[in-house]
Formats: sequence, C-alpha cells, structure tokens
Amino acid sequence: MPLLHVNHTTIPCQGILFDKDGTLLDILATWGLWAELVLRGMETQLAIRGRTLEGGISGLLGTIHDDSGKVIGYDPSGPFSMATAGETEGLLAWQLYASGLSWNEALAKVKHIAKDAMNELRKRQAAYPLQGLLPFLKQCADASLKLGVVTSDGTKTTAEQLEWLGIAAYFQTVVTRDHVVNGKPDPEMAEKACIELGLNPGETVMIGDSNADMQTAKGAGVSLAIGIAGQDGGSAHLLDADIVISGFHELSISS
Repeated sequence: MPLLHVNHTTIPCQGILFDKDGTLLDILATWGLWAELVLRGMETQLAIRGRTLEGGISGLLGTIHDDSGKVIGYDPSGPFSMATAGETEGLLAWQLYASGLSWNEALAKVKHIAKDAMNELRKRQAAYPLQGLLPFLKQCADASLKLGVVTSDGTKTTAEQLEWLGIAAYFQTVVTRDHVVNGKPDPEMAEKACIELGLNPGETVMIGDSNADMQTAKGAGVSLAIGIAGQDGGSAHLLDADIVISGFHELSISS
C-alpha cells in the first residue's frame, strides 16, 4: 500500500480527498477577483438607492481589501471561504432587500451581478494551483492512489476550474454541493466520494483549508485530516485538523 509522508508522520493510504478552493486552487486569485466584481456591482446598486454596504466592503463576505478595493486576504472562517453559492446570494440579496427592493427583485439583481462576475472569470480562466500541488498530484498518480474532490462549489464551476488548472484527469470522482443533501461539515460528501472511489474511509486521507473540511473528514472516519494553513500562515481556525501543513511541499508519497 502507498505511504503518505507528512512532517514526522507516515501513514498508509489508498486514496486522498481534496477540497477545491484554497486547497487545489489559489482562492484569492480566482474568487478574490470574483468578490471584487460582485462587491463593486453591489455598491453600484445600493448607490442608486442612496445606500452603502452595511458593515462596509470587508464586512459582507469577510474579505480584506487594500486602498484600491483589491481583495488581499480573507477570514478563513467567514463566508468568502466557506459559504455556498446560494448562501452567498442570500447574504448579498439581504443588503438590497434592506435598501427597499422586494426579496424577489433583490435576489434577481444579485444573480445578475454574480453571473456577470463569473462570466469575467470564465473569460480570463482565472485559476492558479497552489504551490507544489502539481508535483504532488503526479506522485499520487505514479503511486496509483485514487483521488477525489469534495467541494461546496457547484458542478459546472468546479469542472471548469479543474480544467483551467489542467488537473481534471487526476481525479476519479468529484463530489460537489449539488450532489448531496447535506454539505460540509456534514460527512456526506466525503462518504459519497469514498463510495465512488471504492475505498473505505479508514484507508483515505482528506486535505482542506477550512475547519469544515476537517469536521467532514472526521465525521466520515477518514484516517487523517490534513489542514492547509492560510496564506498568512494562520492555522488557529483548523481546530479539528490532525496535522497542519503550510503547503504541498511538506507531503510526499512512496510505494
């Protein structure tokens, strides 16, 4: 059985489950741009009604901005990192509802703003792998490990971004939020991925950047929950991780 080496730990495993945003791809490079475009659209809509974003530009999604409005960081326990598309739309629509629009109108405008932002991402194919990911995936493939993605994102967006990253072929299963009844931190996504890979959770490892990922892993009974620290090195939010790493350079596979 292949062996996963991480820090001073060596563990046998047959498969690895990966979160997507902040784990496979650089979340700021992709969703930071999306958030900038969406927040700009929200500010325009609210300005028409003589209102501003309640809580300010950083308070809505838990993003951190420079003076130009560019997203340069985020709260790893906030909605930017953890919310589903539907949850994010609800947060945004509430702002427009509070400005005087009906809920249906607010939601329709938010969907339009979000669609325009997503179209811009598609135009740019804005997705970049985390440093060290590609060599690690090659090691996994060379050792015949079964790999899966478990993400709170939707099917279409996930498939597109894996293709942009050039890594779609590495994964034998992709479980998105629309494939399950219960999203993270419920274990259903990891359990489903293990079933589709033909693996027992006990011979599987999960890697993610949020504590919801760690709770999903623990609930499913995987053998090791590996947390990836934030770009600022912060790991306090990964309360349920078995091991925390700063990047994929700390992982290796041997047969």
